[in-house]
Amino acid sequence: MTVDAGALADFARGCAVLGSGGGGPADVTLPVAGQAIEECGPVPVVAPAALPADALVMPVGLVGSPAVAAERIGGRDEPARLRARFEALHGAPVAAVMSSEIGGLNGCVAVAWAARLGLPLLDADSMGRAFPRMDQNVLELAGLRPGPAVLADEHGHTVVIDDVDGAHLERFARAAVAAFGGRAASTDYPLTAGQAARYAVAGSVTRALALGRGEGPAPLLTGKVSSVRRYATEGADSDDATGVLLEGGGPDAGRTMLIEARSEFVAALEDGTPLAVVPDVIALVDVRTGWAVPVEEVRYGLRVHLVALPSAPVWYSPDGLRLAGPSAFGLAGLGGAGGADGPGGSAGPVGLAWDSSSRTGGRTSRGGTP
Repeated sequence: MTVDAGALADFARGCAVLGSGGGGPADVTLPVAGQAIEECGPVPVVAPAALPADALVMPVGLVGSPAVAAERIGGRDEPARLRARFEALHGAPVAAVMSSEIGGLNGCVAVAWAARLGLPLLDADSMGRAFPRMDQNVLELAGLRPGPAVLADEHGHTVVIDDVDGAHLERFARAAVAAFGGRAASTDYPLTAGQAARYAVAGSVTRALALGRGEGPAPLLTGKVSSVRRYATEGADSDDATGVLLEGGGPDAGRTMLIEARSEFVAALEDGTPLAVVPDVIALVDVRTGWAVPVEEVRYGLRVHLVALPSAPVWYSPDGLRLAGPSAFGLAGLGGAGGADGPGGSAGPVGLAWDSSSRTGGRTSRGGTP
């Protein structure tokens, strides 16, 4: 399989859905990937098992503010600079690129950089969706080391972060990103193809392509955004939050649904009953354009489909829920459809089927650092 110019728009639309309202708008990096493919050729997509088990894999993505990334799309040299520093640190050549985060703008970033580097792209990623923190990934759950992580900007500056756990990577990387001006290219959680086959979320590129072609589940509701409330959550670690009220139309007339969001959509409730809860992927898809709508762009009157998808099975394990379940977003006790929040809760997604034929399932966490 390859990602070429004809498949790229579908891929980007699927990445937007997997962003769950976050991860940055995929249409920002879609033209970047398009230009890279035009200049360097289509990108081959391979399963991790197709490479030697000890082959070095470089996860890639952008870190920082999506708003800044939209204005500073970067240059042609960033992936080569990351690769050179990454290979020097590991003493081995990079065999393939993997997206750190398939959801949002980083899916197309991985395609663009794979094209620029002349490397295959793994049909896998570190999250299976978008999450706000760098350490909210399945490689953290598997106990892999976050470093050495490399951050770079378009001006030739690089920073290496090593000998840290996932939580400290997040803190140090954000400090470095601030010094970079709000955006940086990154590679972290280095791994081999064998480790990617065992621990990464398999089938991510294939899934994004399928979603972008309209091969997803039926919407939970189709209707209009009737109210949007932006507010700050309480507590020392307060975060911006958004509440969206949907009114059903057509066959869904008379139904109302509340969507709760942070940087991503994290819960969908009808009459107080959760229908989908993080780590489920929750997306609002514009009826007119077919593109998933970022949280910050939701507005009154928008006609949308509410879509919910399961995340990778490991996110419903006790460790997965501690790292990226409801309590990680200030929704403790809201287990609902997506499974109870914490040990002993439901380990399955909200009545939604996961296609285990194309994804790695049934894995057991090896004690990450939530």
